Amino acid sequence: MKLFRFDAEVGRPVTAFGSDHTVLTRILKTTAGVQIGCMHLQRGGVIGLHQAVGPQLFLVVQGEGWVRGKEAKRTVVRAGHAVFWESGEWHETRTESGLTAILIEGEELNPQEYMSLVE
Repeated sequence: MKLFRFDAEVGRPVTAFGSDHTVLTRILKTTAGVQIGCMHLQRGGVIGLHQAVGPQLFLVVQGEGWVRGKEAKRTVVRAGHAVFWESGEWHETRTESGLTAILIEGEELNPQEYMSLVE
């Protein structure tokens, strides 16, 4: 057995697009182009508004916050919610109290194949 860490202390700060109080810990990158990481948004954390470079699945595992697209409408997300952004889609994430999410990026992502869509 080997034990690994993916907490915020071993990650790197994210500052692009006006992001603040956010740390990314990389977990895996495959030869097929799939990347997995853990996003740690501290109190007041933000991942600034930007376009997705490819399909992204954002799985909230702890905490609460909100996401939005290019429009100003905010959608609350909390542990157990997943957000999917298509390539080129504008998006932003913010939290007042803190939020942790697993981020999966890859061209062949199709979350509707296995996950229940929130109405």
